[in-house]
Amino acid sequence: MKTTPLGTRVVPISAAPGRLRVLDQRRLPREEVWIDCLSADDAVEAIRSLAVRGAPLIGVAAAWGLALEARRLAESAGKEGIEAAWSDAASRVAAARPTAVNLVVAVERMRTAFRDSAGKALFSRVSLLEAEAERFEAEDRAACEAMSRHGAQWLVERLGGEAGAPVTILTHCNAGALATAGVGTALGVIRALAAGRPVAVFADETRPFWQGARLTAWELAKDGIDVTILPDVAAASIIASGRVSAAIVGADRIAANGDVANKVGTYGVALACRAHGVPFVVAAPRTTLDPACSSGAKIPIEWRDGAEVLLLDPSGENPFSVAPAGVGALYPAFDVTPAALVDAIVTEAGVSVPPHAGGLARLLALP
Repeated sequence: MKTTPLGTRVVPISAAPGRLRVLDQRRLPREEVWIDCLSADDAVEAIRSLAVRGAPLIGVAAAWGLALEARRLAESAGKEGIEAAWSDAASRVAAARPTAVNLVVAVERMRTAFRDSAGKALFSRVSLLEAEAERFEAEDRAACEAMSRHGAQWLVERLGGEAGAPVTILTHCNAGALATAGVGTALGVIRALAAGRPVAVFADETRPFWQGARLTAWELAKDGIDVTILPDVAAASIIASGRVSAAIVGADRIAANGDVANKVGTYGVALACRAHGVPFVVAAPRTTLDPACSSGAKIPIEWRDGAEVLLLDPSGENPFSVAPAGVGALYPAFDVTPAALVDAIVTEAGVSVPPHAGGLARLLALP
């Protein structure tokens, strides 16, 4: 494996004191439009509307949103008004979306920094919060790099064969540079593999927001990696055909026992992989691990508006219904894959293999 830093042309976020710029992922791949966030509530709206998405990037956006809020309050409310107003903003940010635990981790990091800065000069507090957000972003970028290499090495050893032999990876949703501050989680592993051998990718389209078709395909094509879009309903038969070397996905929350919450449809991919002897791998930073959550049954699942299922291109400018008037729909945005179906959970600290409860606890305990 090459040891040069992994790279990507995809940059979804840019932060500076007083402003956070995010690439509006609802508009991809038609156009690249940037949104300026100037407050915590702007960051909340970007997260809720899916302009910003992907568990690690949601956490980064949340951290910067609270740094923005501290500066905004310092400039408008002054020292006397900042305490209660900033704490209220932190609560709103924490509630922006329920499933991604990275969001809660980011908010708690910023709350700790805010408490620790009490008694300092007002704009010194602001600077400390901005530094904490910058540190949180840098940690995610480094985590992506490390987990990508761990995951690629694990797959090379698991798949065997000749050095440099081509591989075909199936992925679901988008767990790439668009979902993180770095090269991605699942797609970071793919990028690391591609540094040493030919790699082809099957990207499930990922209804109803088409994260695979719109986002995964866009960023892999941008980086010159061979990608083919699959209808979600074709994944199982393609896996059964023997054309898939491994499946790799990201995660929004991983319970202490190794159960994994990810974009709805992931569970079906894992079942098909187990039925046909194909490795199923999850890549996520340790901020996605939730040791306080004992199992997948405890993971809060976000239920989005069923109308999103009924609309073709729900995030576009001219969505239209594909169903008869008066017919409803259910849209759980995530599902839970049992730990027993997960062959490896890859983090920046290393790889957990079954039984995952012990492996994940070991990885969390590492410095």
